[in-house]
This record gives sequence, structure tokens and C-alpha cells, in this order.
Amino acid sequence: MLFVLRVVIAVVIFLAILVVGMAFLRGVSAGRPREHIDPEDVADLDVFFVCGECGTELQVTRLGEIQVPRHCGEPMQVVRRPRHQPA
Repeated sequence: MLFVLRVVIAVVIFLAILVVGMAFLRGVSAGRPREHIDPEDVADLDVFFVCGECGTELQVTRLGEIQVPRHCGEPMQVVRRPRHQPA
């Protein structure tokens, strides 16, 4: 009878630790909810991402969630240039 009681107590403790651990992992992995940002057309603003190492340029035409791309292992710089007027 004593052996059965010890097994039951061990199982209850195991389940309690399991439930608390799973709840903790769910809370940590969820993080904060992300906002949904609709993409915005920014082609008229003449914004570029420029690599400081090699000079590669990417023109930004649609902007959603802000993520600065990386090139040559470094984050690219955001550059806004005045629009060239056609001659």
C-alpha cells in the first residue's frame, strides 16, 4: 500500500511540473502579438537602401513591416534622394 501511495504522489508531482512547464513555455514562445501592417506604396518618395561596403542600392517601392535588409554582412543604410526632374 505504501508503494502505491508513493507512485501516485510521484505521478501527481510529475503532472503538476509538466503542466506548469508547458504553460511557461507557451507564454515565452508566444511573445507579444504582432500588428498587421498593410503594405504601403512608397515609390514616389525615392527611398533607397544602400550598402555601405559595396554600394549596392535597392529602391523601396512598397513598405510593410520595417526590416532593414543586410548586404555584405552589415545592415544597409536608408537614403532618401530628391527626385530627378526629366529634362
